[in-house]
Amino acid sequence: MRTGLPFDDVLVAAQAGAAWAFEVFYRDLSPAVTGYLRLHGAAEPDDLASETFLGVFTGLGSFRGDEDALRAWVFTIAHRRLVDDWRRRSRRPQLADDSGDLTAHLGGDVEDDVLVRLGADTVQRLCGRLPDDQRAVVLLRILADLTIEQVAAAMDRSVASVKALQRRGLRTLRAELENSAEKVGVDAHPYGPLRR
Repeated sequence: MRTGLPFDDVLVAAQAGAAWAFEVFYRDLSPAVTGYLRLHGAAEPDDLASETFLGVFTGLGSFRGDEDALRAWVFTIAHRRLVDDWRRRSRRPQLADDSGDLTAHLGGDVEDDVLVRLGADTVQRLCGRLPDDQRAVVLLRILADLTIEQVAAAMDRSVASVKALQRRGLRTLRAELENSAEKVGVDAHPYGPLRR
């Protein structure tokens, strides 16, 4: 926990209804949850993140586990909200929105904003080329920092299936990065081309 307080103390306080403890969990986890939803192309990632945390705070009283288990549980809820959103959107037509911008809420420092935009654009472009299930695995593993087992539980899949999806997704990303590097005449890896 960034507060310096032991996780168990914050959890007990949150389960007792302490607003400051809810705020700690929200502040620690919401940026990664919103980023996960945004990189998956959620139409309203901030709204889905809010729905996720409503679910978290509603169910927190019955939660049992450590900090890693809480993180996995929160991302499981976020993933399920995302799947529900996909289903809702597939049933009704959507108005076109040209913004689709990952970086709509930049901070004001021009240099930092440019770096964030370049990084976000690259990540969005690379992840956008992955099938949904591979993208989910890669983002849950890297962005959410979940274990294979936690990702399997979040996605309601077997561990072997998640490993296979991760392997295929990373292989695709690696090929994309190598192709991009070849186009600009740079090695994809600082020590030369990657060996297969």
